[in-house]
Amino acid sequence: MSDFAVIRADNPGPFTLSGTNTYVVGSAGAWVVDPGPALDAHLDAVAAEVARRGGAAGILLTHDHADHAEGVPALAARIGSPPVHAVRYPAEVALAGGQRAGPFDVVATPGHAPDHVAFVAGGVAFTGDAVLGEGSVFVAPDPGALRGYLAGLRRLRALGLETIAPGHGPLVPDPDAKLDAYVAHRQERERRLLAALDGGLRRVDDLLDAAWDDAPAVLRPAAAVTLAAHLDKLEEDGRLPAGVERPAWGGPTAIPDV
Repeated sequence: MSDFAVIRADNPGPFTLSGTNTYVVGSAGAWVVDPGPALDAHLDAVAAEVARRGGAAGILLTHDHADHAEGVPALAARIGSPPVHAVRYPAEVALAGGQRAGPFDVVATPGHAPDHVAFVAGGVAFTGDAVLGEGSVFVAPDPGALRGYLAGLRRLRALGLETIAPGHGPLVPDPDAKLDAYVAHRQERERRLLAALDGGLRRVDDLLDAAWDDAPAVLRPAAAVTLAAHLDKLEEDGRLPAGVERPAWGGPTAIPDV
């Protein structure tokens, strides 16, 4: 699936990197993956690319965070209201992992969000925020979130991918190395967290200082969210000591979307 264009929204930031990537895939019935934020210039560019490719077959959402999904209604109005395919976002076609959507296999990749999926066609995986072109993603606490996230990464790893087209950052030309690094990164965070707990640390700030000391200050709230997911996993595994402070988590609106 080399026939795709990437159009980057002008919404750069510490959580969105250089901006949200929107993909227009195929022709004579093109598919839009993640319309992105509701920025007129961005949506106009996406609509122009769809028109250049002969019109739209559908809109696909990897997940419903605003920087990926906010532009859906305005883009749909621009390109003839093709059916929207999504897991949780109100859509004409409800998705789940293991399904097909047009030319794409739908792969469950929960963790960053419970509704997260990736779309795979022709050796290319459109991964949203499951895998980024640079850095790592936060994992939102939810029952089984971190375990589900690691399982999703391993599902992608088993596919023999040629390219990862991420929701933020550049294309990834060596998917196996990136996915292996992502799994190893989460395992190293768990190792460091366990060492901190074994050393008697129990407060959120102390655990972050010990296991996420490399996180810039602006990303510390996201690190705290991922800490919560790691603590949930340790509890599920029966390895969480008593008396550990848990980070406050108010859902997706509690931190910037990425």
